Amino acid sequence: IDAIFKQFHFKDFIWAFGFMMKVALQAQKLDHHPEWFNMYSKAHITLSTRECAGLLEWDINLASFIEQLAVSMT
Repeated sequence: IDAIFKQFHFKDFIWAFGFMMKVALQAQKLDHHPEWFNMYSKAHITLSTRECAGLLEWDINLASFIEQLAVSMT
């Protein structure tokens, strides 16, 4: 596997944006930044590490944070 991809759906734009802000703050702490796309109530996130052209532990850690956050917000 060379990337983790997931789509998230929220109540509206404000919820999706709030989710992305929380992910951004955690990503900054980890110094690991996702590739993402947002359109209204949807957020699409891809995690990978370019240096190894695949996944490292920090991808898994950030994915876990994102998943827990999404569950708490839906």
